[in-house]
Amino acid sequence: MSGQAAADRPGSQGALRRANRARILGELRRGRTPTQADLARETGLAPATVSNIVRDLLRDGMVAVDDSGGRRILRLSPAGSGLAASIDYGHRHVMVALADAEARIIAERRADLAQDLPAEQGLAVAARLLHEVLAEAGADLGSLAGIGMGLPAPIDSRTGTVGSPTILPGWVGLPAATLAGAAFGRPVTVDNDANLGALAELRWGCGAGTANLAYLKLSEGVGAGLIVDGRLFRGPNGTAGEIGHTTVDEFGALCRCGNRGCLETVVAARRVVDLLRPVVGRELSIGEVVAAARSGDRACARAIGDTGLQVGRAVADLCNLVNPEMIIVGGELAQAGDLLLAPMRQVIARCGVPSAVDGIRLTTATLGARAHVLGGITLAFESAAALG
Repeated sequence: MSGQAAADRPGSQGALRRANRARILGELRRGRTPTQADLARETGLAPATVSNIVRDLLRDGMVAVDDSGGRRILRLSPAGSGLAASIDYGHRHVMVALADAEARIIAERRADLAQDLPAEQGLAVAARLLHEVLAEAGADLGSLAGIGMGLPAPIDSRTGTVGSPTILPGWVGLPAATLAGAAFGRPVTVDNDANLGALAELRWGCGAGTANLAYLKLSEGVGAGLIVDGRLFRGPNGTAGEIGHTTVDEFGALCRCGNRGCLETVVAARRVVDLLRPVVGRELSIGEVVAAARSGDRACARAIGDTGLQVGRAVADLCNLVNPEMIIVGGELAQAGDLLLAPMRQVIARCGVPSAVDGIRLTTATLGARAHVLGGITLAFESAAALG
């Protein structure tokens, strides 16, 4: 069963959380201004459950509190209704989706991109997909609460530009949010895609209720999104979490960031595929590599296992520094499941400080390939709430 299917399975924690949140928002959308006690009575939910959901809705900017009349009543904020759009822009693809405030996907489209495509051309493809999903949903730009977009590169919070001259060459020196806003015809909030994966898993996935976690993206690029004390940690300039560009071999392969021997040069999806090409005689997809490994192919299993060992060493260092409660592995390589996680666990236990790694939860993302796009939806609603 896929991560997304598991998260949506009736009776699962994720499905129950979404259903309860939807019931609370449904009551508020009836135009009433109830107290938390009113909500508990009307929905049949336990007061503690209502309290937790309301706390999350307040944090996300979905509801507001009015206690001017002596009663602590709740109302929807401007971001608490309608739809938002999200653009997941990768090195070789772009995905566009519309979703509601409960992260239910209404419509989505995906297109492949040429590697290092100039930003304007990639955004033109994204704009076309955005108009397609709007048409499918019977919506228009003016009805959107906001638009969020993820890029596979650090975003310099001081300038709004990509924080590296080489990681995403087609975007170098360009004001990402301004450029995207011009292409789409609406303001756009932009963040690193691993940050959006962390945000989505915190709100909707296996990270719900976890105050300190790291989301590790293992795809064409490698990065981490960090949640510290319940909030996304970007660092003062927006570059926190660039684990893919930490050095693991000072004299190793040249990395696109300009350094040598970065973690990304040994564990990215492209590296796994390239290792196996001489053995199998053609280029496999990561899905094919995983399927072959599960069927007993030793070369494919070895490639995935060695990748897990390399990633595990970097994650052990991350645990020693940040001490998260949970590590969530997302991106293409998350398809490997325990083929990847088992060797990671071995190295984390061997190289991590015991008090930093004992009891740590290591798992794959429950939102699967949709984690980044759902993070963009969350970012869009949060940005709309902050402005409204």
